[in-house]
Amino acid sequence: MALQWLILTYVVAAEAAVAILLTLPTPKLLRNRITSLFSLILQPSLFIVPFAGFQLLDIYWKNEHRLMCNSEVCTATERDRYEKSIYKAQRNVILCVVACLLYWCISRICKFQKEIQNLEEVEKREKSQ
Repeated sequence: MALQWLILTYVVAAEAAVAILLTLPTPKLLRNRITSLFSLILQPSLFIVPFAGFQLLDIYWKNEHRLMCNSEVCTATERDRYEKSIYKAQRNVILCVVACLLYWCISRICKFQKEIQNLEEVEKREKSQ
C-alpha cells in the first residue's frame, strides 16, 4: 500500500510544479508552447482522478472497519498505533483531494490560456481588417 501513496505523492508534486510553471510570467510564445504541451498531457493524466477516488474509498472502508481503541483496556502502544493510523489516513485524504484539485486547476489554466490565445487572434484579425 505504501507504493500507491508514494506514486500519489509524486503525482501531486509534479502537478504542483506544472501549475507553478503555467502561472509564471513568461513571454507569449513560450507560454503558448508550454500550454499546448501540457494540454496534450492532460488527457492521459486523467487517470489520477479515479485513482485518487479509489484511494479515498479504501481509506473510508478501512476507517469503517478499524478496531476502535478508546476503552481502558487498550495499552499505550495500541493507543499510539491507533492515533498514528488516524493521522496517516487524514494525511492521505488531503493528498487525494489535493491531487484532484490540482488536476482541475491545471486543466482550467490551460483552458483559459487557450481562450486568451484565441481572443488575441480574433483581435489581431479585427485590427488588420
